[in-house]
Amino acid sequence: MMAETIQEPEKLLTPSEVAAIFRVDPKTVTRWAKVGKLSSIRTLGGHRRFREAEVQALLAAAREQGN
Repeated sequence: MMAETIQEPEKLLTPSEVAAIFRVDPKTVTRWAKVGKLSSIRTLGGHRRFREAEVQALLAAAREQGN
C-alpha cells in the first residue's frame, strides 16, 4: 500500500480564459500580470499562464469589494 499522496497538477489558465472569468479583454489580464496584480508563469513558447487558484482568489476578493 502506498502512503504517498499524489498531487494533482495545478490547473493553468490562458489569458483568454482569465479574461472570460472577469469579463474583461485578454489584454487587461496581461496588463494585470505586468503590474503584479496577478502572477503568471511563462510557457516554453513565452505565453503567459495563470494559476486557477490565484485567479479564483482574486475573483473572490473583487466580489467582496463589490467590483
